[in-house]
Parts: sequence; structure tokens; C-alpha cells
Amino acid sequence: MKYDFLIVGSGLFGATFAYKAHHAGKSCLVIDKRPQLGGNVYCEQTEGINVHKYGAHIFHTANKAVWDFVNALVPFNRYTNCPVANYHGELYNLPFNMNTFYQMWGVRTPEEAQAKIAEQRAVVSAKLDGSEPRNLEEQALLLVGRDIYEKLIKEYTEKQWGRPCTELPAFIIRRLPLRFVFDNNYFNDPYQGIPIGGYNLLIKRLLEGIDTRVNCDFFTNRDKLTALADTIIYTGPIDQFYDYRFGKLQYRTVRFETETLNTPNYQGNAVVNYTSHEVPYTRIIEHKHFESFGQSVYDNTKTVISREYSTEWQPGMEPYYPVNDERNAALYTQYKSIADTEKHVLFGGRLAEYKYYDMAPIIEQALLLAGQHL
Repeated sequence: MKYDFLIVGSGLFGATFAYKAHHAGKSCLVIDKRPQLGGNVYCEQTEGINVHKYGAHIFHTANKAVWDFVNALVPFNRYTNCPVANYHGELYNLPFNMNTFYQMWGVRTPEEAQAKIAEQRAVVSAKLDGSEPRNLEEQALLLVGRDIYEKLIKEYTEKQWGRPCTELPAFIIRRLPLRFVFDNNYFNDPYQGIPIGGYNLLIKRLLEGIDTRVNCDFFTNRDKLTALADTIIYTGPIDQFYDYRFGKLQYRTVRFETETLNTPNYQGNAVVNYTSHEVPYTRIIEHKHFESFGQSVYDNTKTVISREYSTEWQPGMEPYYPVNDERNAALYTQYKSIADTEKHVLFGGRLAEYKYYDMAPIIEQALLLAGQHL
């Protein structure tokens, strides 16, 4: 059979494009090298709990059109992301807000908090003496002062990136929002939630009526698969598509240690960050809190947690976060320059664009691409 589109990757970008193409009367084949569909939003059900197999995914957006699009497929619940940071047993609310400042310094008013931060920022500004921050540490100190940096940013960031903050570029942290209100909602976006029934249901609705193949590696059968379609939508690593001709792009990856516990409520929150070096993992996710609220948490006597370990990516591992430095930016530009000349291949998504995306912008980009080519 000949298809209009071969879509390589069944994550949100590929599935969204396939949905729009299918409803425009185009024929599609969606393939994925994994044994299941859904890319990184895939969930495994354990003890009746939807476990985010590839890390926590919290949908949030300010784009009402995107919110309406996904909710027309599956309704979303009211989950609000309010992470907690654990530093040597001290607990702090995130993002940095009046609760954080009270926990950090005992200040009770916005004026007191602003004065404390301004005092610490002034010390750093004097040391820099008008020069630009040379690294992430100087940038963060200039934005929030020493106390917040030392307890909630420094060691957590070093675990994430596997290198000292003094060796990370300043542009990684453009800004650090400081909110002088008692509000623990992490995102500013007005729309936020988790699909009722889990992300697998969202992927299922996106791919209804569309041909799919799992355990299908594009690069193992490249010629045969390419011959099946007029156009390829490619969402995999762009350097792999070109056989690494300019070299390999670098990533950070995440390893998960998942455990089922005989308790209905382990940490009382979906996300707890561990910001000190003494704890080797970056955070613990308790999955049931994404979909169970209040007393309903106790309806299930068990819970599932995942400890997340950030590590350097090696071939064979899942690539998660692009390493945003000059070397990789220049390398990606080389790949993009030849990708832009392709007549029958369209590139999209975080791996093909070497850019970290949240879920809503991924859907937005897929809808935009579909609008341009359907």
C-alpha cells in the first residue's frame, strides 16, 4: 500500500500530525521503534495507577486553541503542579514564592522578602562590577541571591547537568521567576491538567483509524519504509537521519527507578525535588497524585513512586534534553541546513529540532506543520 505520509515516531508530534492528516483525507502510516505507541507520554498501569514510564508529564498551556483541541479528544482533570523541594530534610514550596521566602527566612510580607533578596543580589552585583555573568552560578546569584541559589538551585542543577554550575553557560538560566504571593502553582498558564484516564487514551484517540506499526525501526528498513509514502514526517534524532555525518549531538538522559509500595500515600505530593548532592536522584514522582485528589488518594492502598537520576547520554540510551552549548548549536545548524533542502521529508519535535519542548508547544508545532502541508 502507498501512503501519503510515513510518520516516524508516535509521540505527540507525530500522533497530532497523523490525526490532522487523517481527518484531511490523507493516508498515514505511523511507526515506532518501541513496543508501544505514545512516545514519552506512554503510561504503564500498575496497581490501577497510570505510571508515567518516561517521566512526569503535566500538560499546561496558555493557548486556548490547543487546550480545546486536546479536551475535544479526552477531558482533562484539574491537576495543578505544586512541587516541593527537599534540601537536607528542609521542605520548600516551588516556584519561589512567599511560602518559599517564609520557609527560607521567616519573612511574612512581600516588602520584607523583596528587601532580603535585594540585599543578597546587591552583594553579587558589586562583585561583578558591571560585567556580564560568566557562568550559570553568577547568573543565578545575580537573579535570586545566595540563599536560594545555594539551597534550591546549585546542587540540583549540578545533578541535572553532571557538571559544576561554574562550568555551565549563563544563558541556561535566563530568568528565575520570583512571585511575591502565597501561591504554589508552578505554571503561569491558565490551562493545566492530566487526561482523565491517562495519556494512553489521548494517543489512542489521536491515532484512531490510522495504520500503525510498533517494534518498527525506521533505520533497519529505511529503503522499504521510505518507498511506502510520498512524504516522511520525521520526529527522531536529526543527526541519526543523516548518519551522523557531521558528528553526534549530545544529550542528557534520565534513568528511572520505579517501585510499588504498600502504602496509600508516600510523600503527599506528585513531585518532590531533592536539591542536595547527598541524595543521588533529582526527584521522586508519586504517580497517583496526578489523578487522585484528597481523600480519593486513600481509595487505593498501594502507591507507585519513581526516583529520577540524571546522567550523561550514551548511544543506546533515550535522549531527553539537548545540551545547549555552542558546540551543539553549531552542529545542529549544519544538520538543519541540509534538512531545509529536503523535498519529501519534514522534520518536527524535540529530537528532530534539537530543542526541548513542553507538550502543548509540541502539539502547536504539529498543528502548524499540518496547516502548512495539508
